Amino acid sequence: MNAYLADLFSLAGRTAVVTGGSSGIGRGIATALARAGAAVVIVARGEERVAETVHELTEAGCRAAALPGDLSTRAGIHAVADAAAGPFGEPDIVVHSAGINIRPSFTEITEDDWDATMTVNALAPFLLGQRFAPGMAERGFGRLIHISSQQAHRAFVQSGVYGVSKGAIESLVRSEAEAWGGTGVTSNALVPGFVLTPLNARLQQDPQKVAELAARTMIGRNGLPEDFAGAAVFLASPSSAYVTGQHLFIDGGMSVH
Repeated sequence: MNAYLADLFSLAGRTAVVTGGSSGIGRGIATALARAGAAVVIVARGEERVAETVHELTEAGCRAAALPGDLSTRAGIHAVADAAAGPFGEPDIVVHSAGINIRPSFTEITEDDWDATMTVNALAPFLLGQRFAPGMAERGFGRLIHISSQQAHRAFVQSGVYGVSKGAIESLVRSEAEAWGGTGVTSNALVPGFVLTPLNARLQQDPQKVAELAARTMIGRNGLPEDFAGAAVFLASPSSAYVTGQHLFIDGGMSVH
């Protein structure tokens, strides 16, 4: 990386925490941040997948550490918050990619479905941001990066509680942007289209629906985790200092087609 690009985009000396960083979009972002120079803590439930991701990154010469954790309870969220600064110190960048997607028919959604979805998808990002943003503000640099969804804006393929939780995330982004404005801390969201990840495994069993979703884009295909690498590095880098409270669509044009 030449000096000009390094000034714009290098994450050398920065620390990052990526929830859901062992699969899908989260893994793609964790890899991008690590390759851009950040020391990355990978948070996810599956110890084997977390270890595999960390091994892959360290083999590539990156700095990465595993933090198996469960964000489905308040106690689990607080445990992750307490442990996340252990490997590399207080994070400069926190990426919220962990999520669950429960899709029963709307009349069959239970209170447990609601609580589980809102805890992982909305409460965890709020609590982790509340934990780490004050330290970021004291140091004068911080990046809160959320993963939203098309379903925060439009209902399709049974949006259910998942769509509600992502609407909450986009409101959280605006609230965090206001709360930390002027401190060097920004909050933004990436808004995927339909992305071929384990989170959407059930929907991918219907090839016709997958093809229909690809046809709704302008690019003509569904998304891949690596499509988020450049945008994530930008939002994590010094270049995005004047970008906050925004929702950046990475969707192949689906949102405007």
